[in-house]
Amino acid sequence: RHTVLGNPLLGPYPDGLETADFALGCFWGAERVFWRQDGVWTTLVGYQGGTTPNPTYEEACSGLTGHTEAVRVVHDPAVVPYTTLLKLFWENHDPTQGFRQGNDVGTQYRSAIFTHSPDQHTAALASRDAYQATLKAAGYGDITTEILPATHNHFYPAEPYHQQYLDKNPAGYCGIGGTGLSCPIGLTPTSD
Repeated sequence: RHTVLGNPLLGPYPDGLETADFALGCFWGAERVFWRQDGVWTTLVGYQGGTTPNPTYEEACSGLTGHTEAVRVVHDPAVVPYTTLLKLFWENHDPTQGFRQGNDVGTQYRSAIFTHSPDQHTAALASRDAYQATLKAAGYGDITTEILPATHNHFYPAEPYHQQYLDKNPAGYCGIGGTGLSCPIGLTPTSD
């Protein structure tokens, strides 16, 4: 069970909930970003986007499996829509850094969104384009975030000691940090 939310980590999940997968650097801090959001039923960390079945942490960190550290977010879309989760994703890391986030360097720290439906995929692409304009205006480079279907990128849950790591270790390492720029998702342009 989730040490903060109390719900099971692995499905099946209650009807009406949706699943979203994000990679935005070290999964310890990334998971905490999402479990704090109202409407999130459970979160768990794992490895996604690689080629080796059931990778270990050490294997993922070697860079040889191709996995990134990911967070699975199970949420109630009536309380927290997918677009709100996308906003959290973009604003809590620098998506222009390629195979790194701050001091964390390696392919396992790359930015990615793994979508579970055509609607999620469309929303992810639109949010990327909107945020790219904001980043470019502030002098940042191109977004390197991968946006791929989850069906072709299996999520492998990480070892138990990684789950809700920052709840179990409140003074533990958290490398999550954004650019300080707001993502314009949900903003409607006004006309004069």
